[in-house]
Amino acid sequence: MDNIKVNINLGGCLVNKRIISIILLFIIWLTIPSNAFANDELNIQAKSALLMDYHTGEIIYEKNSHEKVPPASISKIMTLLLGMEALEAGKINLSDKVRISSHAAGMGGSQLWLEEGETQTVEDLFKSITIRSANDASVALAEHIAGSEEIFVKMMNEKAKSLGMKNTNFMNASGLPDENHFVSAYDVALMSAELLKHKQIHNWLTVYMDEILVGKKKDKVQSLVNTNRLIKEYEGTTGIKTGSTSEAGYCLAASAKRGNLQLIAIVMGSDTSKIRFNESMRLLDYGFANYDSITIGRKGDVLGKVNVHKGNTPYIEAVLEKDSYILLSKGKEGNISKEILLPEFLESPIEEGQEIGQMIVKIDGKEVDRIKLVSKTGVDKAGFKEMFKRTLKSFLINK
Repeated sequence: MDNIKVNINLGGCLVNKRIISIILLFIIWLTIPSNAFANDELNIQAKSALLMDYHTGEIIYEKNSHEKVPPASISKIMTLLLGMEALEAGKINLSDKVRISSHAAGMGGSQLWLEEGETQTVEDLFKSITIRSANDASVALAEHIAGSEEIFVKMMNEKAKSLGMKNTNFMNASGLPDENHFVSAYDVALMSAELLKHKQIHNWLTVYMDEILVGKKKDKVQSLVNTNRLIKEYEGTTGIKTGSTSEAGYCLAASAKRGNLQLIAIVMGSDTSKIRFNESMRLLDYGFANYDSITIGRKGDVLGKVNVHKGNTPYIEAVLEKDSYILLSKGKEGNISKEILLPEFLESPIEEGQEIGQMIVKIDGKEVDRIKLVSKTGVDKAGFKEMFKRTLKSFLINK
């Protein structure tokens, strides 16, 4: 970012805690672009819509964002998310061969026409769900992870609850119509942001075209063409998923990144496919034209030291548990303060990753983020020999 002045002041006080205040003053001189929209001028026709900053979760624009709507294949974002979690936990592997059940083979709608009894690798199932939005592949993956689609659906709803998706209920792994199967635009944004955290999924989200072999003899080729046309038409697109049925209309969960700013745009219930893509691009354009993302700190950054009482090391380093970002409107001056709170000392033992403090971020005095500071390493209790050495050393120094 151009023309940023940074002043850093260090100070402290003691009231059973050591409080280190680090004030970062960002004077940001940015010109508001002439083509920037006001929210009421976006004229979004979709039934519901939302624009969210990926890093902070801040909502930039919303329309009926908490209204329950049918999601169609947008549902597969949750299927992919649970798939990524199972993969990273070692429960499944990309090379696993999955036998296609009669239930999976019998799915309608968008599909690969998989045959009962044929096998597909987990990797090809992921690829087929992400690129072609295949219902049969979604159910096959669900069955491989949970044993049955019914059990997998319970996992989907449990995960939705844990993410704070209050207006969502899943009835199947593919998004086929069911009156009790619904989401909200806000909830879709939550699960989209969670999916984007998994690096492996990005191997497929932006692939425009591929192919796989299907059939028991693997003698048929199925072309995979990505249903998300933003991949070819919109700069910085990183995903995510389309969906459409007569009940749901045309839906899109889109994400794009330019520079430090990453946005998630949700459009639900558009009348046509063209409208959903155009309105998604309009939302993204609005975000990129009017906002910037500033990095306050990165996961693992060392922000202080704390003395350790009776530990096998005299002090421990405090690091950020996760990345910290601030979303700012272009053209605004932002006074950003960062306050580091750490105790004066800690008792051993201390586990690696244990919370030992906090970083509070404020804009113009208002708290906008609070992130845990954790111990960089573990500390065991010092043995008698170590404590004797320290005591002797301290005595000789002070003699």
